[in-house]
Amino acid sequence: MPPDLPTLTEAFRRGVNREPGGPPIERLGLVLSAYNDGPPGELVSVSTHCGAYERNNNVCVLSLPSKGESAERLITASMLTDVARSMALAWEPDWAVAMSHAHRDLQDAEGESDIWLGWVTYLSRHLGTVPPLPAPVRIEPVEDKGTLIILTPERFTVANPEHVALARRVRELLARAGLMRRAGADPRG
Repeated sequence: MPPDLPTLTEAFRRGVNREPGGPPIERLGLVLSAYNDGPPGELVSVSTHCGAYERNNNVCVLSLPSKGESAERLITASMLTDVARSMALAWEPDWAVAMSHAHRDLQDAEGESDIWLGWVTYLSRHLGTVPPLPAPVRIEPVEDKGTLIILTPERFTVANPEHVALARRVRELLARAGLMRRAGADPRG
């Protein structure tokens, strides 16, 4: 996707939520996605939902390759922390996450929260204060915007039961602090 203003303007115009053929529904914001044209298994994409209010998420989701040379280079705690920090500073989402599809599918199946908790997760300050979390979890501020949560310095995988247990424990602690529901969500469901 060329980063020139006319191309981005048109992408945002097309990404506005609307009824087919109708006017934009401003409160729903807009969606913009971009991806590379890499070989199978090495797809990189970013999806941004922004400008939403009234019970919707403003979120950035980064999907990285699961295998290959790109995965080895990109999927590290330090790289994902830098990327999530950049996403938070550029887009100021309610939350942002770097996680595997397998981990996302596991959380979706458990259906316990509105916000995914990934290997690296950003939570906006307006959602609340991140409580102390168990080792080896690392918490880092993102200027005055919010907080990054890095579950483990080693590569997170759902094949490791310790990683899955740690993620569940951290998600539980964050839920108790009221941080795992999207902005404006009714806590009663």
